[in-house]
Amino acid sequence: MKDWPFPRHIAHRGAGKLAPENTLAAFRHGASFGYRMFEFDVKLSADGEPVLMHDATLDRTTTGSGRVDAMTLGELAALDAGGWHSPAYAGEPVPTLVAIARYTQANGFMVNIEIKPVPGTEYRTGAAVALDALTLWKHAAVPPLLSSFSEEALEAAHKVAPGLPRALLLDKLPPDWLERLRRLECVALDANHSELDAAVIGAAHAAGFKVLCYTVNDPARAQDLLDWGLDGLITDAVDQIRPQP
Repeated sequence: MKDWPFPRHIAHRGAGKLAPENTLAAFRHGASFGYRMFEFDVKLSADGEPVLMHDATLDRTTTGSGRVDAMTLGELAALDAGGWHSPAYAGEPVPTLVAIARYTQANGFMVNIEIKPVPGTEYRTGAAVALDALTLWKHAAVPPLLSSFSEEALEAAHKVAPGLPRALLLDKLPPDWLERLRRLECVALDANHSELDAAVIGAAHAAGFKVLCYTVNDPARAQDLLDWGLDGLITDAVDQIRPQP
């Protein structure tokens, strides 16, 4: 991307751990601290609809159990995705990508969509999420940033929606990380913050890539990364790390 339109501070899964992750309630809570960009996870239901969910199974964050992709959108809509966090959020639904698109665009927010396939569905999920993102953000001033740990999902997203920016997620930096970014035609590296230092960020910038990282919850560490030129910092600590204007 010639111009990088995204803010440097990004709320993780809506508002990190302060509200039930990947719900509209979490987005609203993150926004109350001044955050204007949100990272969230998307996978497909049994009937191919994109929904917000981090885990491959429903057990941790909903009243359901078993694989996410074994339930239809209608079945997922009947689950409680908030009560696990605290009683105040009981009854919070599993959001669809459609609902998130409406909410964020109505409020002028930007998004980082992490394509998070259930194992074995990487290509199908990458293609479906990218196509829906292309349609849902068709009139947005700033397109969504797509990211994934799955190179297969990113390849599928590139094939069906080449105009949407993409970032490769890496928990550990392999020796060929720059070559992988080039092959996938990404615009950014999105790495575990423990893998980053001034030299890595500088090397990425010199090669023409932006750099994001996850999940930084220590304000001192956040400041070091930003001082080194980090382009996007993903955090749970929306109440401790103040976003820049």
